[in-house]
Amino acid sequence: MPNTIKVEGLKEFSRGLRKLDTEAPKQLRIALNGSATLLADKTRPKIPSDTGAARGSVKASSTRTSARVAIGGRRAPYLPWLDFGGQGRRPGRPAARQFRKDGRYVFVTLEQIQGEITRSLEDGIRQVARNAGLDVT
Repeated sequence: MPNTIKVEGLKEFSRGLRKLDTEAPKQLRIALNGSATLLADKTRPKIPSDTGAARGSVKASSTRTSARVAIGGRRAPYLPWLDFGGQGRRPGRPAARQFRKDGRYVFVTLEQIQGEITRSLEDGIRQVARNAGLDVT
């Protein structure tokens, strides 16, 4: 079960883009964020909701060399427990939930849409390269 998608040479690509166009690294970050947003958007409906706080806490973020999806936080500190299970902060509170190493929501969704995310990354990186004046096939 993959928990990351690695793009080899992304750091070098980003550094090279900066030499061609100072705006290109920002565009690269936006392209990476689009792929993370895709995962966040596909994960959100799978999360149980009473108040909407857990679903609302699923956020995409990126830098020019990485993208990630964060869950929980201050808004819904229980979301990792919902996703992975376990004892909770104190034994018995909340009730124990069967632990799943791969989780129930984020990593399961990543596995299901990995091809879609990979295509989104490829398309975004190609577009950034084209915008920087590179000939991309």
